[in-house]
Amino acid sequence: MNFVDKNVLITGASRGIGKATALAFAEKGATVGINFRNNVEEAEKTRSELPGKGHQLFQTDISEKENCQKLMDDFIEEYGRLDVLVNNAGISIFHEIDKVDFEHWTHAWELTFKTNLFAAANMTYCAAQAMLKTGGGRIVNVSSRGAFRGEPTKPAYGASKAALNAMTQSLAKKLAPHNIYLGVVAPGFTETAMAAVTLTPAERENLLRESPFQRMAQPKEVAHAILFLASEGAEYSSGTIIDVNGASYLRS
Repeated sequence: MNFVDKNVLITGASRGIGKATALAFAEKGATVGINFRNNVEEAEKTRSELPGKGHQLFQTDISEKENCQKLMDDFIEEYGRLDVLVNNAGISIFHEIDKVDFEHWTHAWELTFKTNLFAAANMTYCAAQAMLKTGGGRIVNVSSRGAFRGEPTKPAYGASKAALNAMTQSLAKKLAPHNIYLGVVAPGFTETAMAAVTLTPAERENLLRESPFQRMAQPKEVAHAILFLASEGAEYSSGTIIDVNGASYLRS
């Protein structure tokens, strides 16, 4: 878990799991590029908390495909090479099929896939092109427990994360001969600022009952799994999906 002299790009890194991952990489010696969409204050705060030097902010909306190549170009121009990409940016929209109109339904599907799947696919493409030129690298995608258990109130979210898993495993096969290794971390509900705002007391209580730990994951616990998949020695785990859900959803 030594990332000295490694350059890491994390999407959606201004808060939550992305922020915890940036901190974890920086603590292990990496230089971190923090991608974010619009919250400049939070992004600046995150950068100020990272140990080490050279960390940079990259503000852009990667759900717009033309921004993905520009982000990668800007990162390579700044650091010279990319060693690790973490696709963490994502959104979640409620759209219960028995409660919303068709316009809301289609908008939720389009926007969710644009952010959760297409942006990750485009960033993976750009990262792979850069890594092919430098001898390899690591790509870790942040999925969700929802890809497996179903999301009745947010079906597009669950479907987008299931597709992200499948894409990762397909590319793990394709890119292994090029020393590019891919993995997935699939967290359950995580104790983030967003969860604190969006969850009602009743919803929180139900979530706590799902896990024998009787708590949600801490962002740093998800970050730990991300760092493992990105670390030297984890190459033969390429294509793996690591569940970080406190035994709330078990699969075999």
